[in-house]
Amino acid sequence: MGKMKENESIWKKITGSREASLLIVLIILCVVISFRSPSVMTLKSISDMLKNNAVIMIMTLGMLGVLLLGGIDISIASTLAFSGMTVGMLLKYNIVENAFLLFVIAIGIGALCGLVIGLVIAKGKVLPIIATMGFMYIYRGMAYMIGNSQWASAENLGEFKNFALGKVLGINNVVLIMFACYIIFFIVMKWTKVGRKVYAVGSNREAAAISGINTSNVELMVYTVMGILAGLCGALAVAVYSSAQPNMLYGKEMDVIAACVIGGVSMTGGRGSVVGAFLGSLILAIIAKALPLVGIDSIAQNTVKGVIILVVVILNVVTQRVMDKNNLKGREM
Repeated sequence: MGKMKENESIWKKITGSREASLLIVLIILCVVISFRSPSVMTLKSISDMLKNNAVIMIMTLGMLGVLLLGGIDISIASTLAFSGMTVGMLLKYNIVENAFLLFVIAIGIGALCGLVIGLVIAKGKVLPIIATMGFMYIYRGMAYMIGNSQWASAENLGEFKNFALGKVLGINNVVLIMFACYIIFFIVMKWTKVGRKVYAVGSNREAAAISGINTSNVELMVYTVMGILAGLCGALAVAVYSSAQPNMLYGKEMDVIAACVIGGVSMTGGRGSVVGAFLGSLILAIIAKALPLVGIDSIAQNTVKGVIILVVVILNVVTQRVMDKNNLKGREM
């Protein structure tokens, strides 16, 4: 009897945790894919997958913060293109060749873009979807203006493109940056006042304001951080894909939002975690890599991808209901 209760308790812990449920989904996906195509799960293949999806995975962190406040940012791919094209043109015309300085410039552009969006939303009280839709077109247009009908190919990028090939302690540079971002965000969101403020504002804005939190400043900070990450990803994308084009990662903001939703981040704010965002983006990356390898043609890939995302989201909803039910029972006891 005691063993049955213990097993029941373990099962409740698993079903009552979004992260545990996502981990189970991830393991099942990996096992199924390994049977169908064993080459997908080799260390080299996993490293390449992480490198090629690092841009989406990093921006998922920024979107996590935005969604935790109940906001949204659909301008991130345009911010990325704006900063990426700036890096590409600086390299093409030999204006700046130092990799560190190029990253600083890209991050600075992203920070400025995010700050402007944050001011419009936090101080101007414009709806996030409306504000970011407008800036999506503005920043994408600026990417085209900087290019002036030009683009930077691999031969224009010099040594900068080799950044995505370099390794530190056997780990690819781009993957290392991605992991560093997740570790920093995990610490900030879990153990600092900044993280607690974000969750507080997202859970109940009015109560947070009454408790003395400047909700506008928190909102401004979150959109600025989103911009910083998009700017960083602009430079990383140029290195990873060995080119800079004004239409780079067009429409990929939807993948970033999908990764968050898969990871259990609530679109209404106040609920979500860094671990969940990581697992969500990882599941999305594995799906994107696996579909062509298991013989699903390009026409059907988006449909299959959509079905898998929908199944995972439904699983998240069920898990959340179980968690709420368990919490309610705990209070009654």
